[in-house]
Amino acid sequence: MAEKPNVSSTDHNIRLTSAEIANLWGTYMGNSMSVCVLQYFYEHVEDREIREALEYAVSLAKKHVERVRDIFAHEAFPIPVGFTNQDVNLKAPRLFSDTFFLNYLHQTTKSGFNLYGVALPNIARSDVRDFFSECIVSLTSLYNKVANISLSKGLFIRPPYITVPHGVDFVESPSFLAGFLGKNRPLNALEITHIHSNIQSNALGKALVMGFSQVAENVEVRDYFLRGKEIASKHMDVLSDIFRNEELPAAMSWDHDIMDSTEPPFSDKLMLFHIMGLNALGLSNYGSAISGSQRHDLAATYGRLFSEIGLYSETGAKLMIKNEWLEQTPLAPNRDELVMS
Repeated sequence: MAEKPNVSSTDHNIRLTSAEIANLWGTYMGNSMSVCVLQYFYEHVEDREIREALEYAVSLAKKHVERVRDIFAHEAFPIPVGFTNQDVNLKAPRLFSDTFFLNYLHQTTKSGFNLYGVALPNIARSDVRDFFSECIVSLTSLYNKVANISLSKGLFIRPPYITVPHGVDFVESPSFLAGFLGKNRPLNALEITHIHSNIQSNALGKALVMGFSQVAENVEVRDYFLRGKEIASKHMDVLSDIFRNEELPAAMSWDHDIMDSTEPPFSDKLMLFHIMGLNALGLSNYGSAISGSQRHDLAATYGRLFSEIGLYSETGAKLMIKNEWLEQTPLAPNRDELVMS
């Protein structure tokens, strides 16, 4: 039995705000996709510990889908189509390794914190706040499970180490912000964190589009994934070069975790939606990196990468529209059309 939304008497007649609708709708779409993807991973995983983590992740995604469905049903709000069993073939041969499954869980739980963390402060209704609070708590539990497994297997990809400072320092010159001419100052800890995180998110994207390009049935979708592989590779190289110039270690890719299967485990619609989601996450990550980078050259680099992802994402959206796969996010009323009707 699905849990019923906890709707207080105070909230009973309070309409959902645009923020509540947007975040509930996005949560439904993303988690309905995750149910398909994670169930396929669970069908093929061999490692016992990773299997247990996947089982827990599947249960959370299903629970979140049901909770949103219940809230929408209570409001007589149309239930999104999202993704169903028609979008996954659990019996398709393995496309990714167990190591990829674990890294995938690691990276996607990190992105979940971004989504739920942005959602919660914008929510007024108590039942919806309770739901997103529970999402954050359960996601924390999943992340800790995945992190512990990754550490025990030596698969946790740590950011670079830096030495402990000898004391507290203050910036003494505006040249601290420079980066185009002359000698750059060393990267600070926050800048290193953003670069590492963006290398890892691009590694995930590259591995996914490589696997998806092998199994996509639509030629245009396959070509789109191949273009994504080129972009992710370029962005990894650009960011890794910054580390190498600072004599910091750059993480390797996950290309070796992709098998040689050509039978699609997912619909083209699901795979394209997944990559569109990663595009949106990439734009958010680059925006955060720009705001957290005090060296001008880093901000300029992120700006170029941001623009490239923006154009790639637009192409993907047009491809989804062409194939009638892009489900419309709820819109505000068009008052001009209402007047003329």
